[in-house]
Amino acid sequence: MEYDLSEEERALQAMVRDFADDVVAPRAYEADRDHTLPLDVVAGMGELGLFGLPFPEDVGGQGGDLFALGIAIEQLARVDQSIAITLEAAVSLGAMPVHRFGTAEQRARLLPDLLAGTALAGFGLTEPDAGSDAGATRTTARRDGDEWVIDGAKQFITNSGTLITSFVTITAVTGERADGRGEISTIIVPSGTPGFTVGPAYDKVGWRASDTHPLWFEGARVPAANLLGEQGRGFSGFLQILDEGRVAIAALATGAALGCLEAALAHARDRVVFGAPLATRQNAQFTIARMQARVHTARLAWHHAARLHGAGRAFAAEAAVAKLVASEAAMDNAREATQLFGGYGFMNEYPVGRHYRDSKILEIGEGTSEVQLLVIARSLGLAG
Repeated sequence: MEYDLSEEERALQAMVRDFADDVVAPRAYEADRDHTLPLDVVAGMGELGLFGLPFPEDVGGQGGDLFALGIAIEQLARVDQSIAITLEAAVSLGAMPVHRFGTAEQRARLLPDLLAGTALAGFGLTEPDAGSDAGATRTTARRDGDEWVIDGAKQFITNSGTLITSFVTITAVTGERADGRGEISTIIVPSGTPGFTVGPAYDKVGWRASDTHPLWFEGARVPAANLLGEQGRGFSGFLQILDEGRVAIAALATGAALGCLEAALAHARDRVVFGAPLATRQNAQFTIARMQARVHTARLAWHHAARLHGAGRAFAAEAAVAKLVASEAAMDNAREATQLFGGYGFMNEYPVGRHYRDSKILEIGEGTSEVQLLVIARSLGLAG
């Protein structure tokens, strides 16, 4: 059974796989080496409709769902995680908050370009002192007449500094709750806003072609109408988005694990050691068999979580399981594929070497493995 894919889903999978092999893969090494996001590849994804996959047709989307998005992300991640995370972040963190919580005017103004892939948007949550503890947000936004005045800093923000980035949505403290803690809201900040500075791109270990920057806000003023959703509901709204994002990241991690498996298989068949193909050695066979088992398990996990989401059922715990299992599969497969490749695996020209560098962030971003374990433990009734 092909993981219970419909005919339409198989067609999507095949289309994106061809695009990944023919367009993305040939550019992956160069983009990684130059730390540059190829915007022509992004435009190609837009032409295929990938940025609009999980959105209704009446807002310019493709009428698909989270599962369809996962299929596309998995196939892209096989050959280039930087391109895959560009799509994932653009949809889950850029466009989805606007679709889910925006006013009719905000949706009409912002979604068309985002869903067409002609514009990107970032989501500024993480701060120097607020990572997993996102509730410790220090960025503030105070109301001054018909404007919000924003001060603070964000870090590790994807898609925040490209030539087609149109805005970032940030979390900021806009008041105080009854319990004395900060009231967190989300606010749209257009690119080019005075007082809003996008810092130099990070020199990252992996995902080097993905666009990632620190952001600073010094008296940045935006219209009061740029509030996204209800005031004081920004953090709870983001948690909903984060659960969906974890499923998408699990699909990305599965694709990375699959890419390592495919590369290891091809190498083992072609590589001759001591007069025989590496594939005839039992140690190599067992290593590759375990890699396949990890891909299979990771895919089933994210498929299950995505199907629950599509059915309107609770899926947060399953999303955490999928993210945990798939990210570990990606890291384990990258390590073992690199070992099979020997010295070649240590060269950036080879995809397994790039997967080895790229995959570690999958155990950190969108909730560390420890956070996933906490979510799972709580779903089992364990309190701490």
